[in-house]
Amino acid sequence: MADSAPKLLVDGKRIDGRALDELRPIKIVARVLNDAEGSAYIEWGKNKILAGVYGPSECIPKHDQSLYRSIIKFRYNMAPFSGLEEHGKSGPSRRSRELSKVLKEAFENIIISESFPKTQIEIYVEVLQSDGGTRCAALTAAAVALADAGIPMKDLPCAVAICKIDGHMAIDPGKEEDNYGESDMPVAFAMRNGDILLFQMDGMLTHEELVQGLQMAKKAAEKIHKIQIDAIRKVYDEPKEERLLLIK
Repeated sequence: MADSAPKLLVDGKRIDGRALDELRPIKIVARVLNDAEGSAYIEWGKNKILAGVYGPSECIPKHDQSLYRSIIKFRYNMAPFSGLEEHGKSGPSRRSRELSKVLKEAFENIIISESFPKTQIEIYVEVLQSDGGTRCAALTAAAVALADAGIPMKDLPCAVAICKIDGHMAIDPGKEEDNYGESDMPVAFAMRNGDILLFQMDGMLTHEELVQGLQMAKKAAEKIHKIQIDAIRKVYDEPKEERLLLIK
Protein backbone atom coordinates (compact mmCIF):
# COMPACT_ATOMS: atom_id res chain seq x y z
CA MET A 1 0.00 0.00 0.00
CA ALA A 2 2.79 2.41 0.97
CA ASP A 3 4.67 1.67 -2.27
CA SER A 4 1.64 2.56 -4.40
CA ALA A 5 0.87 5.79 -2.51
CA PRO A 6 1.39 8.90 -4.70
CA LYS A 7 3.76 11.71 -3.76
CA LEU A 8 1.46 14.32 -2.25
CA LEU A 9 3.92 17.22 -1.99
CA VAL A 10 6.45 18.20 -4.66
CA ASP A 11 8.56 21.38 -4.39
CA GLY A 12 6.15 22.84 -1.85
CA LYS A 13 3.12 22.30 -4.07
CA ARG A 14 0.37 19.73 -3.69
CA ILE A 15 -0.63 17.31 -6.47
CA ASP A 16 -3.34 19.70 -7.71
CA GLY A 17 -0.95 22.69 -7.67
CA ARG A 18 -2.27 24.31 -4.50
CA ALA A 19 -0.22 25.77 -1.67
CA LEU A 20 -0.54 24.18 1.78
CA ASP A 21 -2.93 26.92 2.99
CA GLU A 22 -4.99 27.18 -0.22
CA LEU A 23 -8.62 26.10 -0.52
CA ARG A 24 -10.08 24.39 -3.54
CA PRO A 25 -12.48 26.62 -5.57
CA ILE A 26 -15.82 27.04 -3.77
CA LYS A 27 -19.13 28.13 -5.28
CA ILE A 28 -22.39 28.36 -3.30
CA VAL A 29 -25.83 29.15 -4.70
CA ALA A 30 -28.78 29.63 -2.32
CA ARG A 31 -32.50 29.09 -3.03
CA VAL A 32 -32.31 26.49 -5.79
CA LEU A 33 -35.33 24.30 -4.94
CA ASN A 34 -38.91 25.46 -5.44
CA ASP A 35 -40.68 23.30 -2.85
CA ALA A 36 -38.20 23.51 0.04
CA GLU A 37 -38.36 26.21 2.72
CA GLY A 38 -34.66 26.75 2.13
CA SER A 39 -32.01 25.22 -0.11
CA ALA A 40 -28.44 25.56 -1.30
CA TYR A 41 -26.09 24.04 -3.85
CA ILE A 42 -22.34 23.90 -3.31
CA GLU A 43 -19.42 23.06 -5.58
CA TRP A 44 -16.26 22.58 -3.55
CA GLY A 45 -13.45 21.34 -5.74
CA LYS A 46 -15.08 18.46 -7.60
CA ASN A 47 -17.70 17.94 -4.88
CA LYS A 48 -21.26 18.78 -5.92
CA ILE A 49 -23.80 18.78 -3.10
CA LEU A 50 -27.44 19.81 -2.75
CA ALA A 51 -29.09 20.72 0.58
CA GLY A 52 -32.79 21.21 1.32
CA VAL A 53 -34.56 22.32 4.52
CA TYR A 54 -38.21 21.56 5.36
CA GLY A 55 -40.11 22.90 8.36
CA PRO A 56 -40.70 23.73 11.08
CA SER A 57 -43.62 21.32 10.63
CA GLU A 58 -45.65 18.86 12.68
CA CYS A 59 -43.38 16.27 14.25
CA ILE A 60 -43.96 12.79 12.86
CA PRO A 61 -44.19 10.40 14.65
CA LYS A 62 -45.81 12.41 17.44
CA HIS A 63 -44.09 10.48 20.22
CA ASP A 64 -40.76 12.00 19.05
CA GLN A 65 -41.93 15.57 19.63
CA SER A 66 -40.67 17.77 22.44
CA LEU A 67 -42.78 20.24 24.41
CA TYR A 68 -39.80 22.55 24.66
CA ARG A 69 -38.07 22.59 21.28
CA SER A 70 -38.09 21.51 17.67
CA ILE A 71 -36.58 18.13 16.82
CA ILE A 72 -33.72 18.38 14.31
CA LYS A 73 -33.58 15.62 11.71
CA PHE A 74 -30.59 15.37 9.37
CA ARG A 75 -30.11 12.97 6.48
CA TYR A 76 -26.77 12.82 4.66
CA ASN A 77 -26.80 10.62 1.58
CA MET A 78 -24.39 9.86 -1.25
CA ALA A 79 -26.04 9.21 -4.60
CA PRO A 80 -25.12 5.86 -6.23
CA PHE A 81 -23.43 7.78 -9.06
CA SER A 82 -21.49 10.18 -6.81
CA GLY A 83 -18.19 8.30 -6.94
CA LEU A 84 -16.53 4.95 -7.57
CA GLU A 85 -16.88 3.92 -3.91
CA GLU A 86 -20.64 4.47 -4.02
CA HIS A 87 -21.18 3.10 -7.54
CA GLY A 88 -24.27 0.92 -7.64
CA LYS A 89 -25.07 1.39 -3.93
CA SER A 90 -28.34 2.90 -2.79
CA GLY A 91 -29.91 3.51 0.60
CA PRO A 92 -28.23 4.34 3.92
CA SER A 93 -24.78 2.98 4.69
CA ARG A 94 -22.82 2.87 7.93
CA ARG A 95 -20.89 5.98 6.83
CA SER A 96 -24.00 7.94 5.87
CA ARG A 97 -25.64 7.10 9.21
CA GLU A 98 -22.54 8.23 11.09
CA LEU A 99 -22.29 11.53 9.21
CA SER A 100 -26.03 12.16 9.54
CA LYS A 101 -25.60 11.81 13.31
CA VAL A 102 -22.56 14.07 13.73
CA LEU A 103 -23.96 16.76 11.42
CA LYS A 104 -27.31 16.67 13.23
CA GLU A 105 -25.52 17.16 16.57
CA ALA A 106 -23.58 20.12 15.17
CA PHE A 107 -26.78 21.88 14.12
CA GLU A 108 -28.59 21.04 17.37
CA ASN A 109 -26.06 23.32 19.06
CA ILE A 110 -26.60 26.24 16.67
CA ILE A 111 -30.33 26.23 15.74
CA ILE A 112 -32.56 28.12 18.20
CA SER A 113 -35.00 25.21 18.35
CA GLU A 114 -36.75 26.51 21.48
CA SER A 115 -38.66 28.88 19.19
CA PHE A 116 -40.61 25.99 17.65
CA PRO A 117 -41.82 23.48 20.27
CA LYS A 118 -43.69 20.33 19.18
CA THR A 119 -42.27 20.56 15.63
CA GLN A 120 -39.49 19.08 13.50
CA ILE A 121 -36.94 20.69 11.20
CA GLU A 122 -35.70 18.36 8.47
CA ILE A 123 -32.37 18.86 6.71
CA TYR A 124 -31.55 16.73 3.67
CA VAL A 125 -28.15 16.64 2.00
CA GLU A 126 -27.55 14.76 -1.25
CA VAL A 127 -23.98 14.29 -2.48
CA LEU A 128 -24.20 14.30 -6.26
CA GLN A 129 -20.44 14.03 -6.85
CA SER A 130 -17.77 13.32 -4.24
CA ASP A 131 -14.10 14.21 -4.15
CA GLY A 132 -13.05 14.24 -0.50
CA GLY A 133 -14.29 16.55 2.26
CA THR A 134 -18.00 15.96 1.66
CA ARG A 135 -18.98 16.31 5.34
CA CYS A 136 -17.47 19.80 5.51
CA ALA A 137 -19.12 20.85 2.25
CA ALA A 138 -22.42 19.32 3.40
CA LEU A 139 -22.43 21.26 6.68
CA THR A 140 -21.48 24.49 4.90
CA ALA A 141 -24.30 24.07 2.34
CA ALA A 142 -26.85 23.03 4.97
CA ALA A 143 -26.11 26.19 6.98
CA VAL A 144 -26.88 28.34 3.93
CA ALA A 145 -30.09 26.36 3.30
CA LEU A 146 -31.18 26.93 6.92
CA ALA A 147 -30.52 30.66 6.60
CA ASP A 148 -32.48 30.70 3.33
CA ALA A 149 -35.38 29.01 5.16
CA GLY A 150 -35.32 31.71 7.83
CA ILE A 151 -34.54 29.24 10.63
CA PRO A 152 -33.11 31.25 13.56
CA MET A 153 -29.55 30.28 14.42
CA LYS A 154 -27.03 31.56 16.92
CA ASP A 155 -24.51 31.80 14.09
CA LEU A 156 -23.87 30.72 10.50
CA PRO A 157 -21.48 27.77 10.85
CA CYS A 158 -19.03 26.47 8.28
CA ALA A 159 -16.52 23.65 8.17
CA VAL A 160 -13.15 22.79 6.66
CA ALA A 161 -10.80 19.82 6.98
CA ILE A 162 -7.11 19.87 7.87
CA CYS A 163 -4.69 17.16 6.82
CA LYS A 164 -1.08 16.14 7.27
CA ILE A 165 0.68 15.27 4.03
CA ASP A 166 4.34 14.27 3.77
CA GLY A 167 4.91 15.68 7.26
CA HIS A 168 3.30 19.09 6.58
CA MET A 169 -0.05 20.47 7.73
CA ALA A 170 -2.41 21.54 4.94
CA ILE A 171 -6.02 22.61 4.59
CA ASP A 172 -8.90 21.17 2.55
CA PRO A 173 -7.58 17.75 1.46
CA GLY A 174 -8.69 16.39 -1.89
CA LYS A 175 -9.54 12.75 -2.45
CA GLU A 176 -5.94 11.51 -2.88
CA GLU A 177 -4.75 13.49 0.16
CA ASP A 178 -7.68 12.13 2.16
CA ASN A 179 -6.87 8.55 1.13
CA TYR A 180 -3.07 8.64 1.41
CA GLY A 181 -2.36 11.46 3.89
CA GLU A 182 -1.08 10.86 7.40
CA SER A 183 -4.00 12.53 9.15
CA ASP A 184 -7.40 14.05 8.42
CA MET A 185 -9.25 16.45 10.75
CA PRO A 186 -12.65 17.95 9.82
CA VAL A 187 -13.57 20.98 11.98
CA ALA A 188 -16.73 23.13 12.05
CA PHE A 189 -16.81 26.60 13.60
CA ALA A 190 -19.42 29.04 14.85
CA MET A 191 -17.73 32.08 13.35
CA ARG A 192 -18.81 34.82 15.76
CA ASN A 193 -17.21 33.35 18.86
CA GLY A 194 -15.01 30.62 17.36
CA ASP A 195 -16.80 27.74 19.10
CA ILE A 196 -16.02 24.33 17.62
CA LEU A 197 -19.24 22.53 16.64
CA LEU A 198 -17.71 19.44 15.03
CA PHE A 199 -14.27 17.92 15.54
CA GLN A 200 -13.13 14.56 14.21
CA MET A 201 -9.65 13.20 13.62
CA ASP A 202 -8.24 10.23 11.75
CA GLY A 203 -4.53 9.57 12.25
CA MET A 204 -2.02 10.98 14.73
CA LEU A 205 -0.86 14.57 15.29
CA THR A 206 1.46 16.17 17.81
CA HIS A 207 0.18 18.98 20.03
CA GLU A 208 2.08 21.53 17.91
CA GLU A 209 0.62 20.14 14.68
CA LEU A 210 -2.88 20.21 16.16
CA VAL A 211 -2.54 23.87 17.19
CA GLN A 212 -1.12 24.79 13.78
CA GLY A 213 -3.92 22.91 12.03
CA LEU A 214 -6.64 24.68 14.03
CA GLN A 215 -5.10 28.06 13.26
CA MET A 216 -5.06 27.24 9.54
CA ALA A 217 -8.65 25.98 9.74
CA LYS A 218 -9.86 29.18 11.40
CA LYS A 219 -8.32 31.37 8.68
CA ALA A 220 -9.79 29.18 5.94
CA ALA A 221 -13.21 29.20 7.63
CA GLU A 222 -13.26 33.00 7.50
CA LYS A 223 -12.94 32.84 3.70
CA ILE A 224 -15.67 30.19 3.43
CA HIS A 225 -17.95 32.23 5.70
CA LYS A 226 -17.73 35.20 3.31
CA ILE A 227 -18.78 32.97 0.41
CA GLN A 228 -21.79 31.81 2.46
CA ILE A 229 -22.81 35.41 3.24
CA ASP A 230 -22.48 36.41 -0.42
CA ALA A 231 -24.70 33.49 -1.49
CA ILE A 232 -27.44 34.50 0.96
CA ARG A 233 -27.17 38.18 0.07
CA LYS A 234 -27.50 37.41 -3.63
CA VAL A 235 -30.93 35.81 -3.03
CA TYR A 236 -32.27 39.16 -1.81
CA ASP A 237 -30.31 41.30 -4.27
CA GLU A 238 -31.72 39.32 -7.20
CA PRO A 239 -35.21 38.09 -6.19
CA LYS A 240 -36.80 35.53 -8.51
CA GLU A 241 -40.27 34.00 -8.54
CA GLU A 242 -38.92 30.54 -9.36
CA ARG A 243 -35.87 28.91 -7.82
CA LEU A 244 -33.65 27.49 -10.51
CA LEU A 245 -30.51 25.38 -10.22
CA LEU A 246 -28.19 25.90 -13.16
CA ILE A 247 -25.00 23.86 -13.03
CA LYS A 248 -22.40 25.42 -15.31
